[in-house]
Amino acid sequence: MPRTTLLHAKLYGIVDLGYAAPSSLIRVTAEMVEGGIDVIQLRAKGHAPDEIERWAEALLPICREAGVPFFVNDHAAIAVAIGADGVHVGQDDASMDEVRALIGPDLLVGRSTHSLAQAAAAAADPRTDCIGFGPLFATPTKPDYVPIGTAEIREVHERHPDLPIFCIGGIKKENLPDLVAAGAKRAVIVSGILQAPDIAAYVRSARTLLP
Repeated sequence: MPRTTLLHAKLYGIVDLGYAAPSSLIRVTAEMVEGGIDVIQLRAKGHAPDEIERWAEALLPICREAGVPFFVNDHAAIAVAIGADGVHVGQDDASMDEVRALIGPDLLVGRSTHSLAQAAAAAADPRTDCIGFGPLFATPTKPDYVPIGTAEIREVHERHPDLPIFCIGGIKKENLPDLVAAGAKRAVIVSGILQAPDIAAYVRSARTLLP
């Protein structure tokens, strides 16, 4: 899947086992797709690789049928094994050399960044296909990270206009208009989507708020 697919993406959803029970993963993913989500990632911190691979195998066909890029968080080997579209790695995870050695040149790679300097380092490597920029606000998903706020959103986009940048961290539908006003073009929403009474409607509504 080409990087240009991500340039056209607006709303990135994460199927996070911290908020979604294993029994609900297929339903949640299908509802996100129904609502028009642009990218989906499976994130299962602390779970065994064989469990993660099994869940990823179940979710991939739902995304593939809808043409939605499907990423696996952290586990590059699992992304390769199931034929996912990409892998997302953090600052403390494997280097790009290690990731690309595992996955080859064709899978997409996303990288978490927590500052303008980290975003610049990721953007300087042509093997990075997209970045997450945040956490903008405090979030229970990343309790150990100090939120970076919204002041640098416009600057990071101006510096790297050709890199898909997904703002992340404590984002919900309610604060999306403020983020867009601060320069955001794309956003990741986790708990807001997963805890919504009507996931498809929430995704549909949130996506309309992005430029």
